[in-house]
Amino acid sequence: MAADLSRKTGFYAAIAILGILLDQGCKYAAVTRLKDKGDITLIRGVLSLTYTENKGAAFGMLPGGRFLFAAFALVVTVGAFVYIRRILKNGGASTVCLWLALIGAGAAGNLIDRIARGYVVDFIYFSIIDFPVFNIADIFVVCSCFMLVITLLTDKEETKMGGVG
Repeated sequence: MAADLSRKTGFYAAIAILGILLDQGCKYAAVTRLKDKGDITLIRGVLSLTYTENKGAAFGMLPGGRFLFAAFALVVTVGAFVYIRRILKNGGASTVCLWLALIGAGAAGNLIDRIARGYVVDFIYFSIIDFPVFNIADIFVVCSCFMLVITLLTDKEETKMGGVG
């Protein structure tokens, strides 16, 4: 039983690590290929790569809260994995664990930026709707939160979460 719990926990940790590596690799490419070099248009009038240094929270709100945002990201990251472990220990909710792992990966990816750089590297810009510039970690957090809510609202087995929910 303990070996199975460790194996399952390791699986979700591996998903999170791969997510963090993808996020950080894309941010490294943005820094080395976009910073001080201008935008790259992928689809004219729709999508471009635009280097931005985000010193605030989501979409640049509340600039200057680096340590507050870092602390929050740390709590989200640790909380996601504590909850994954608890869910798995009680025998349930693999889909919920997936969404939590990706939320943790996104929070950790932006946490790494805040600690290492003092800001978060953003580089994806949807000009067609003038949406704020964002990154892969943001995609993980937003999409996984959305999918977590959908899963919890629509899947009776997942809402049991192994006796946790």
